Amino acid sequence: MRLPIFLNLISVMIIFGLAQAQSGETLKVGDRIPDFKLAYATQDTVVFDGISSDDMKGKRYLVATFPAAWSPGCTKEMCTFRDTFADLAKLNIEILAVSGDYVFTQHEWAKYQKFSFKLMSDPTREFGRKLGVYNDQNGFFKRAIFVVGPDGLIQYINYNYSVADEKDYNTLKAFLAQK
Repeated sequence: MRLPIFLNLISVMIIFGLAQAQSGETLKVGDRIPDFKLAYATQDTVVFDGISSDDMKGKRYLVATFPAAWSPGCTKEMCTFRDTFADLAKLNIEILAVSGDYVFTQHEWAKYQKFSFKLMSDPTREFGRKLGVYNDQNGFFKRAIFVVGPDGLIQYINYNYSVADEKDYNTLKAFLAQK
């Protein structure tokens, strides 16, 4: 008799979990980037006081969300940013990458890969949820790109950024060059 109750409870939990899963694109071009203040790491340091949306006022920056440090796709994506960092800097763009990984993981990965840009840590997934990239069902961020203008407004979004080839990166770079 208890088994059906248990199975019903499991079914409700699964349905609730699916309802809580990341629902897709919640922000659009012209929206204000959600407020954030996140610890970050680079190859050289860990900054527990972090960086905030207030710190970025007046700057143009790119927020790259990614599922997990050390994974093959994320390594490919971040190494592309590392290898083209000087080109992006010439376009007056600062890179802020973010995942749910802890800042210590970000730091070790940044040291290993020699990432000089900031890898922000969002272990509560609050910022990821505000961006519409966190999936409660699997616990990971979706790979996405947001370009934010000096006024804090989103200028460009790609919720389906792919590292399968150079197409999405080249589209992003062309957008950055035209502004």
